[in-house]
Amino acid sequence: MAKNQQIQFNHSAPDLSLKNTLGEQVQLSSLWAKKPLLLAFTRHFGCTQCKEMLEELVTGKERIHQAGLEIAVVMQGTPEHTAIFASRYAPGLFCLADPERIAYQAYGLERGNLFQTFLNPKVWSAVAKSRKKGYEVAPAPVGQDSMQMSGTFIIGTNGKIELPYYYDHIADHPPLDLLLSGVLSTRWDESFDGPVGPGIE
Repeated sequence: MAKNQQIQFNHSAPDLSLKNTLGEQVQLSSLWAKKPLLLAFTRHFGCTQCKEMLEELVTGKERIHQAGLEIAVVMQGTPEHTAIFASRYAPGLFCLADPERIAYQAYGLERGNLFQTFLNPKVWSAVAKSRKKGYEVAPAPVGQDSMQMSGTFIIGTNGKIELPYYYDHIADHPPLDLLLSGVLSTRWDESFDGPVGPGIE
């Protein structure tokens, strides 16, 4: 099976139509039309690291908005199952259902190997920490792929990828501070055309 093509910085973000938790079609480009979009992909519903990542996004939601970003989360479940999962682990976040993993493929998110998923010491260390928060490891629900990798992208209002973050392993979700800092501390809602960074005129 051919590997999915990873998307590079400043390349066009795939514009797909996915269903929200009410079963309504949503065009991805409508989510980044007015503000840059933080688009996060989860793995399966039994993944402890995904639940921890969602907790960080829920807790940091106001900080994310203050940084000029909108948020959307893509999940492997059906709209109905995504609604149930999101109500518990992602309250207040805008979630989209992708049970056929079309968006995962379009954004270059591959199926991981055993070292990226189950045999990595960093993963088991993260699992142990997640358990202390009450997140237990659970098998993937029927129809969801336990080997699916996740990722996080920031997409500008011009539809270009401003940050492509592909996980090295399943516990490798980016810290919130990284997502909020922009490129060289430039705000995400400012243009990256030309010189960027603090104090640059």
